[in-house]
Amino acid sequence: MTTVRANEIALGVESFGDEDAPLVLLAGGTTMLSWPDALCERLAAGGRRVVRDDLRDSGESTTTDPEAPAYTLRDLAADAAALVDVLGGGPAHLAGIGVGGMVAQVAALDHPGAFSALTLVGTRAVAPGPTDADLPGHDQATMRRLFARPVPDWTDREAVAEFAAAGAEILGDDPVAARAVAARIWDRTPGAAPPVQRANQLGVVFSRLDCGPRWRDRLSEIAVPALVVHGRRNRFFPVGNGEAIAREIPGVRLLVLDEAATALPDAAVAEVAEAMLTLG
Repeated sequence: MTTVRANEIALGVESFGDEDAPLVLLAGGTTMLSWPDALCERLAAGGRRVVRDDLRDSGESTTTDPEAPAYTLRDLAADAAALVDVLGGGPAHLAGIGVGGMVAQVAALDHPGAFSALTLVGTRAVAPGPTDADLPGHDQATMRRLFARPVPDWTDREAVAEFAAAGAEILGDDPVAARAVAARIWDRTPGAAPPVQRANQLGVVFSRLDCGPRWRDRLSEIAVPALVVHGRRNRFFPVGNGEAIAREIPGVRLLVLDEAATALPDAAVAEVAEAMLTLG
């Protein structure tokens, strides 16, 4: 892991594979650890140079004030394009997961020359907040359970990891994997200040971002090979969101993972990697 300068900020990155191989950029959602190690390794074994990155205000990337971000969703998209330019080897296959999938959609639309393929995992085509009438919102029973829990002491690594594990169980994800990832995120967060730890663990900065203007109506402009991956058991962004994206991007492939929820489980890594490698 290291940092690189792109778009006048520092971005935390980790690389896998041959530096001369075609580039796959995995946009954090919000930290790079949203992407499983096993997927990165599988893509690298398939002949790709894989780089996963932290979005601003997370991990090793520039952290200022996650409670009042002085940047927009468009700036995060520009970061991805600038990172490809700095890394070399573009245009790149860009992938985004969760809120990182929103970054990836906007990046592909605003900076089409930077990207040769697009993978969107467990995301939706509208900004955080109220959704379009035809798109399923968060499962309300799940959200009530998720937000009824007392928040942890964000300065306590073990409490944060246990909080993540309990949340994963509510969402239908693997609590053991979630606990391990949360501990790694805690270790990589710059300091134990509660607002920064909370932002790294929960991605709450997105609730404060300017995400306008809308981009859903532009999805038909995407002209690169595209893959949409969505867990059928995803209660945060229900599968109808992925299906809607797939209807609107020309020639897209939709891969629905019957046993997956919000996170990418290890059991799905081989199938997802094969689909990404086939895409480009």
